[in-house]
Amino acid sequence: MNPADNEKLWNANYLKVWTANFLLFLSFMLLAPLLPLYLNETFAADKQTIGLVLSGYTITALIIRPFSGYIVDSFQRKQVLLLCYGLFSVFFVGYLVAGTLMLFTIVRTLHGAPFGATTVASSTVAIDSLPSSRRAEGIGYYGLSNNLAAAIGPTIALLLLKYTGSYQLIFVVSTLLAFCGLFINSRLRLPDRPIVKDKQVLSFDRFLLTKAWGASIVIICMGFSYGVVSTYVAIYGKEELDITGGTGVFFMLLASGLMLSRLVGGRSLRKGRITNTAPGGLLISLVGYLLFAAMHSPIGYYGAAIVIGLGNGHAYPAMQNIFIGLAPNNKRGTANSTLLISWDIGMGLGVLLGGAFSEHFGYHAAFWLAWILNMAGVATFLGYVRHHFEKNRLY
Repeated sequence: MNPADNEKLWNANYLKVWTANFLLFLSFMLLAPLLPLYLNETFAADKQTIGLVLSGYTITALIIRPFSGYIVDSFQRKQVLLLCYGLFSVFFVGYLVAGTLMLFTIVRTLHGAPFGATTVASSTVAIDSLPSSRRAEGIGYYGLSNNLAAAIGPTIALLLLKYTGSYQLIFVVSTLLAFCGLFINSRLRLPDRPIVKDKQVLSFDRFLLTKAWGASIVIICMGFSYGVVSTYVAIYGKEELDITGGTGVFFMLLASGLMLSRLVGGRSLRKGRITNTAPGGLLISLVGYLLFAAMHSPIGYYGAAIVIGLGNGHAYPAMQNIFIGLAPNNKRGTANSTLLISWDIGMGLGVLLGGAFSEHFGYHAAFWLAWILNMAGVATFLGYVRHHFEKNRLY
């Protein structure tokens, strides 16, 4: 019997931060798939404008994350988490009062900052709550909170919109969910941790984990592909495939693939097979994006969702373990922030360039671009990252 089996994975703190993270992403996923439609219907925004408006959220999250990683490593993590989560919750009120495109853009852009900081703090607290022998497995299961939110969030939002026709109601529900998550995090019982003053406060490596630059390129490519597809899937389905109510099904299939692969991949990560799990997932995702770009039919549309979910569900937690494995304990927050910064860069570029390509060359060109970037990520991992990690890993 493996001694790790005796160590409790689902302890009280891990359950609380897992649930609060689920509510954070659920409040986020209620809005994310519908915002392109909301901007188009409410403010008559075109595709390129939608891309610019929505990319602001990612840009501010990107800007704040290097500093939030440092702050999480330098102060008591519960206090940092509560402050960031509280600000994230309050910003939802802004959507209710934003009556112009300019005001909406300002609120949406500023909202990215507390989101970026909260996700860094939350994932770091989750990792701290795990026994070291089950950390790799726990990181994979932690991602299920995101995936479950991604599965049911768009479906709930589309049902609310279908039966009430009210975007305002969806904004209210998101606000309430976020405050519920804040309350759960307030019940965390974390021991005070000694804070070691870093004499090199301004060193670049205190804000970004420079040893993980190769892994960052892989995550950027993954985020780019996902950003293109996830942002424009609703409008693409409606305008070119005549799929008016299928966006919720798409995200449910995507998230189902993510959850299934994380449950299966968790066993592989538990056995330390990080560099085997990651490339397998990356290659599966590559097939999924190829299917989405090449097959313009409901079968390709829904089939790609499952395959992309299966691939990303294997690859992302393995990549997160690579970031954590390259960082000492006192830079765990920095490792998490570097991972999320890389994803933000990819997502932001995907949203921005995906909108521009869709506007000038059509959706298919944007989806082929997503596939090409995904292929570049696979090549980077196989050509460099796998060997670099095995040579430099600390855990």
